[in-house]
Amino acid sequence: MSTGWPEFIPKAGACLVSKRILSGEGWPRWMVREPSKAPIDNGWRIFSHLDDAEYLADPNNLQIVDFNQVCAIQPALIGIWNFPVGSDLQMFVDDDGIQIADTPTGRIIPREDLYLPPAERSYQG
Repeated sequence: MSTGWPEFIPKAGACLVSKRILSGEGWPRWMVREPSKAPIDNGWRIFSHLDDAEYLADPNNLQIVDFNQVCAIQPALIGIWNFPVGSDLQMFVDDDGIQIADTPTGRIIPREDLYLPPAERSYQG
């Protein structure tokens, strides 16, 4: 059965995503990882650059989707896959391209600390 998007991460589970990202109106900006609410839930909550407290107060503005689906929209999200519960990250673009930063500290996450799917790894012998 085809899902319509690539499987970057096998058994990635589901996450909660702003409908503004899914519609293309907004782009991923903030990502937080909460404790899982169900076996399929990987805990990621992904919000757009347009989302504010009023928008997020309405649960109808969020949708449960396969994590791979949101990664197909923004492949840089693949890199956050293995960050632990409690992670609070933000995505932005600068002269070096797309960056992921730890929101509380502002520290840019080095690219070597981002998740790389098994299919993308090569033997470094």
